[in-house]
Amino acid sequence: MGHGHHHHHHDDGHAHGVPEVLDASVPDSELPPADVSRRGFLRGAGLLGAGAAASVLGTADAASADPVATTATGKHVIGGYQWLAGDHHIHTQYSSDAMYRVVDQAKHARAYGLDWMVVTDHGSVTHAKIGVDKVNPDIVAARAELRDLLVFQGLEWNIPAAEHGTVFVAPGPDEVAVLKEFENGYDGAVKNATAPTPENEALALAGIRFLGEAVRKRRVESALFLANHPARRGVDSPHEIRAWRDADPTVAVGMEGAPGHQAAGIKAPGGPGSGRGFYNGSPSPASFAGYPLESYRTWGGFDWMTSTVGGLWDSLLAEGKPWWISANSDSHVTYLDTSARGPNSDFEANGKYNDPVYGGQVLNTAGDFWPGYYSRTHVGAAGFGYRAVMAGLRAGRVWVDHGGLISGLDVRVHAARQHRETGAPLGGVLKVKRGTPMVITIRIDLADTPNWAQFVPVLQRVDVITGTVTGPVADGDTFTAPTARVAESFEVSQRTGTVSFRYPLGTASEPFYVRLRGTDGKRSQPGLMGAAVDPSGPALDVVGDADPWNDLWFYANPIFVLPS
Repeated sequence: MGHGHHHHHHDDGHAHGVPEVLDASVPDSELPPADVSRRGFLRGAGLLGAGAAASVLGTADAASADPVATTATGKHVIGGYQWLAGDHHIHTQYSSDAMYRVVDQAKHARAYGLDWMVVTDHGSVTHAKIGVDKVNPDIVAARAELRDLLVFQGLEWNIPAAEHGTVFVAPGPDEVAVLKEFENGYDGAVKNATAPTPENEALALAGIRFLGEAVRKRRVESALFLANHPARRGVDSPHEIRAWRDADPTVAVGMEGAPGHQAAGIKAPGGPGSGRGFYNGSPSPASFAGYPLESYRTWGGFDWMTSTVGGLWDSLLAEGKPWWISANSDSHVTYLDTSARGPNSDFEANGKYNDPVYGGQVLNTAGDFWPGYYSRTHVGAAGFGYRAVMAGLRAGRVWVDHGGLISGLDVRVHAARQHRETGAPLGGVLKVKRGTPMVITIRIDLADTPNWAQFVPVLQRVDVITGTVTGPVADGDTFTAPTARVAESFEVSQRTGTVSFRYPLGTASEPFYVRLRGTDGKRSQPGLMGAAVDPSGPALDVVGDADPWNDLWFYANPIFVLPS
C-alpha cells in the first residue's frame, strides 16, 4: 500500500502499513530494556500522552545508571531530558590513517564541550587481530581520568557490500570479546566481502543480527550501528539501508546526516582545498546507478540523503521507519594541528602508531576538526550514563548542529488544546484521535557565547518540514517521498535568549511526521525536488572552496503522529 491518500483497512489484527515503531507484534522480550520505554507510546499514549509515558518509563533507565558515571553533570536539562552532546565517529593511533592517543581525542572532546564519544578505529585484519584488545586499556584509562566524559568502545565497520558504519556497545566485561567476534565474523575488509554482491549484502545483515543477539543473550547491555558518510561513494543503495534497519531496528538506528572532515573544503593553500567532508568523488561500478551526480557532494555540509527534502531520508520516514541522523568529526588528523606520527612506528606489527610527537609543521592539508569543535550530536537522555545515551539515540531524541549555531532545542508535537508537555519529543510517536487539531511548538535557546571560530553564530531561519506516512514502498530502491515539503519557515529576528514558534499542523487525518532544520542563512538554493518543495534549502558545496564556518545548519529528528 502507500499510493497517495488511498488506505486499506484490515480486520485480521495485524498492523499493516502501521509505522513499525508502533508494531505491537514485536514482544517486549525482544527489545533491549532501554527500548521498552518506547512501548509507553503504545500502551500509555491514550491515558498519559507520549511525553508523560516517556518520562515515567525513562526514569527507570536512569535509576539503573552505570557505575562508571554516577555523577550527573546537571547541565542542559531541557524538556525533562538531559541533553548530552557527543560524537560517534573518532579515530586514534589504532587506525592506519590516524595518529592520536585515545586520551588526546578524549581531552579535546571534553574541552570542546562533549559529554560522550565513541572510539571507532577502522575494521581491518590488523585491528581485528591486535587493535580491539590493545585500545581497550586506553579507553578504560580515559574513563577513569575524565569522569564527566562517557567514552564508548566501538569500531568503524567496513559494511559488507557497502560503506563504513559506526558499531559500538555499552561498556562491560565482554565489550572487547563481542566487538572482536563481530569484526572477525562480519567486517568487509577482514572477510574480503566488499564487492556489491547479494552474498555480501546478506553478510551485513547477519552482522547486525549478531549484535542484536549479543544484547538478547546479555553479553552486552546495548549495541548500536549507524551508517557513516552514506552518500560519499554512492555504494549504500536504498534497499541496503532499508534491509539494515529491518534486520534489527534496535541495533540499526540511523546514519550520519552530516559527515565529518568538515575542514576539508577550506580553500588551498590555507586549507586542504578538497570537497567538504572529503565528498569529492564520482560514481564507480560499485555505486547504485540511480543516484544523481549531485549526491556525491555535501549540501550545506550535510549528506545528500539528509539534505534533500523529499529525498532518501524522507522516503524512509514516509514508510514510518524510524531512521535517525547524527553528526560527528570523523577525526583522524586535525586541521592546523602541529603533531606528527610517532617516529619508528610499525603499524602492521603493532596494530598502532607510536605516540604522536610535536612536529613543528602546521597541518593545513588535514581535513578534520577535534571532536566537539564543529559538529555535535545532542541526545536527550534520562540521565548521565552510557545506557541512557544509547537509549536516547535509539529513541531518536536527537538533534545535530554545526559550529554552535544554537545552544538548545525543545520540540513537542501535541494536540492544540493540550499542554505541550503532553506532546511527543524528538523521535517520539503521538497517538491521537482522528480529526484532532495538532500543533508543533518549538523553543530554541539561541547561541549566547562565541563558538570555536570566535564568533557568536546568528540563527536566521527555521524550517518546518512535513511528510505523510504512506506505508511500505513497493520498490526497496525508492529514494523519493512525494509528500515531503517545507511547510513553514520562520525568520528569526531575536539575537539573544530563547525564541519560541508555534505552527498548526492541521487536523490529524492520516499518519504523518514533522521535522526541523535551521540555518545562518548565508548560503541557499532551491532543493533538488524543486522550489515548491524546498524554496531555500542548503546549497551544493563547492569543491575546493567551502568554508564550513560561513554555512551553518542544525537539523532535528522527526516526530510521528498516528491518528486512529
